[in-house]
Amino acid sequence: MKEIEINREPVELYKILKFENIVSSGGEAKTVIDEGQVMVNGLVETRKRKKIISGDIIEFMGNEFKIVLK
Repeated sequence: MKEIEINREPVELYKILKFENIVSSGGEAKTVIDEGQVMVNGLVETRKRKKIISGDIIEFMGNEFKIVLK
């Protein structure tokens, strides 16, 4: 599981996918979230602006990312 450090919380889900280069663009981030391809803490998340905080776990394409406050 890879850790993603954030400087402040909360951060919107699509921004994490975009800025960590998990997807190639903000538009792609919004699309994969809309399509139900992203899970947060074990549940499918379809809200692009879902607030992510330290301790949350994001799953996408078989990869897991743990959010850590810097």
